[in-house]
Amino acid sequence: MNKLNDKIGHFPRQLEDESIYIMREVAAQFERPALLFSGGKDSITLVRLAQKAFYPGKIPFPLVHIDTGHNFPETIEFRDWLAKETGAELIVRYVQDSIDQGKAKEESGKYASRNVLQTVTLLDTIEEFKFDACIGGARRDEEKARAKERIFSVRDDFGQWDAKRQRPELFDMLNGRIAVGENVRVFPISNWTELDVWNYIKEENMEIPSIYFSHKRQVIERDGMLWADSEHLNKEADEIPFEATVRFRTVGDMTCTAAVASEATEIDVIIEEILSAEISERGARIDDKRSEAAMEKRKQQGYF
Repeated sequence: MNKLNDKIGHFPRQLEDESIYIMREVAAQFERPALLFSGGKDSITLVRLAQKAFYPGKIPFPLVHIDTGHNFPETIEFRDWLAKETGAELIVRYVQDSIDQGKAKEESGKYASRNVLQTVTLLDTIEEFKFDACIGGARRDEEKARAKERIFSVRDDFGQWDAKRQRPELFDMLNGRIAVGENVRVFPISNWTELDVWNYIKEENMEIPSIYFSHKRQVIERDGMLWADSEHLNKEADEIPFEATVRFRTVGDMTCTAAVASEATEIDVIIEEILSAEISERGARIDDKRSEAAMEKRKQQGYF
C-alpha cells in the first residue's frame, strides 16, 4: 500500500513547465490559435495550463467545441460553466449543421456514431475562423496513432495528417512554420500519462464533470461493456436498460463511450483503480475498435 500511496498525488512539475512553455510558444508563433475543448479531463487540464501560462491576463485564444449533439449532458453543462468561470471565449459548432447542409451523412445500424462526422465540422470551423493552430489534449500513452504525433503536428491545406511528413523535434525547439493554408495541431500534454493527469487534477484541486465519479445511471450491456442508455443509442430488442453504479474513464459521445463499474467517489480511489486496471483508458472507446488503424485513418482525414 505504501508504494501505491507514493503514486497518488505526486505530479512531476517539470511536465507542467513543459506544457506552459508549449502554450506560450503557440501564442508567440501563431496568429490565430484556438484550444479544442471537449469538456473532458484532458481539455480541462489544458485550460488550467493556459490560465497559468498567461496569468494575470485572460486566455488569449478561444475554446472551440465541436458539438455532435450526442454528448453527455453533464459534459455540456460543465463546458458552459467553465467558459463562464474562466472568462474564456467559447465557440461552438454543431455536427447537426453539417448533416443538414449535406456535408456529412448520419450513420445507421447498431454502432452508429457521430464521432467520425466531427471531422467535417472541425475542418469547416478551422476554415471559418482561419485558425492556424489548434491545441488539443491528446497524449502519446492513449493510442498508438497518437504516439506518432509530434507536439507541433502539421496538417496540409486539406486538414489531413501524413505520418511521413512529421518534423523532427530537437530538444525543446518547436517549429511552427507553415505554408499558406496549412495549420498545426498542438499537443501540450503529449508526454503526460493518464496517471499524471489525475494527479494534476488532485494537486490543483480542479473541478471536473460529475460523470468521472461513481454514480448510478441506466445502462445496457453490449459486447461485455456497460453503455449509458440514451435516445441516441440504437438498441436491439434484448438490450434492456438497467441501473448500475458506474463512472467514465474517458468522455466522448454517448454512442461510443462505455462506462466501467466503479464505487470510486474520490480522486484517490480513481487513481487506485487506474493503477490496477487491466485495460487501457481508451479501451472503453468503441470508435477506436472499428479497425486496427481506426484512429490513424481518422487523423489522415483531418480528425483531431
